[in-house]
Amino acid sequence: MKVGLANLVKQYEEIAPEINNAIIETLHSGRFILGPVVQSLEEEISQYCGADYGVGVNSGTDALILSLLAYDIQPGDEVITTPFTFVATAEAIALIGARPVFADIDPKTFNLDPMQVEQHITPRTRAIIPVDLFGQMADRLGFAELAERYRLHLIWDSAQAIGATYNGKPLGAYPGIVTLSFFPTKNLGAYGDGGMVLTNDVQLRDKLRLLRFHGSGGGYFYDRMGYSSRLDAIQAAVLRIKLKYLSEWNNLRVRHACRYRKLLPNHNITHPYCNPLAGHIYHQFTIRHNNRDALQKWLKEKEVETGIYYPLALHLQKAYQYLGYKQGDFPHAELATQEVLSIPVYPEMEDEQLEYVSEAIRSFEP
Repeated sequence: MKVGLANLVKQYEEIAPEINNAIIETLHSGRFILGPVVQSLEEEISQYCGADYGVGVNSGTDALILSLLAYDIQPGDEVITTPFTFVATAEAIALIGARPVFADIDPKTFNLDPMQVEQHITPRTRAIIPVDLFGQMADRLGFAELAERYRLHLIWDSAQAIGATYNGKPLGAYPGIVTLSFFPTKNLGAYGDGGMVLTNDVQLRDKLRLLRFHGSGGGYFYDRMGYSSRLDAIQAAVLRIKLKYLSEWNNLRVRHACRYRKLLPNHNITHPYCNPLAGHIYHQFTIRHNNRDALQKWLKEKEVETGIYYPLALHLQKAYQYLGYKQGDFPHAELATQEVLSIPVYPEMEDEQLEYVSEAIRSFEP
């Protein structure tokens, strides 16, 4: 039995009439960039996430870049983040001329550890970017206290966590800026690139709107240097349809995760840890195994697709050697890269597929 890590075609087929109609309506509108469809999506996403404002942009990466610029992060400033994340988190910092500073993760949640972050704060530190990895929000209370004490900006990289909660509250209920990605494989995915920034500060909203449109508030007048980072209306139309199903899809991911825990009890793997305060929405169901590569090879032979997120921590990547880090600097992140394996947990999975994956893992003998 073949089991993929995602099944975007099946997801589309289940809602195809609605998706097709939304795209056709947008084509007939003649408004393909920003416009009323994007504005409606901004309002709906911000409401869903408990924020006052949403600003649609071209990608999750651009959401990070524009957020840093909205906070006036300058070349030479330091921004602390995790080395165990997709490269865009650190890349955004570096691309605006600031310096990425890494801190180690909590080995249970894989998220950035506030206590580790505090050890790396210097007079040059201006912001922290925690990542809500795999669908679980990072420590909102710990980071909020840390940011307030040191007067630092918070930018939450929530690309994998739309619909998640912390202490019963959604993404937008906490201090700082929230960035989202609508990459197709995300829990809420477009049919191309897309992203959004959430904020409760009207001045930040206005700066973000300028930044995404060449620094212009309209016409051919420019208040500042900006970017071309506008969300396409067709992507917004697709996302508006999908948003109606997001809670249901997230609930199915949680259901699958619970099923895995029952079918794989104490079977030489470490299940994803759930912070009691966090409402995990399982963008990934990421297990740990001390012979991960052999397990992945075994599952491939059984036609089960898996993913390694991430195989090499950012501080050891060639692109970031200039920062001067070395092997052993962040042992929790480094060990995670050797042990993590994400197995299928997408909403459209059938019970027999989940049982097949579980049996394949149970039958593995290292």
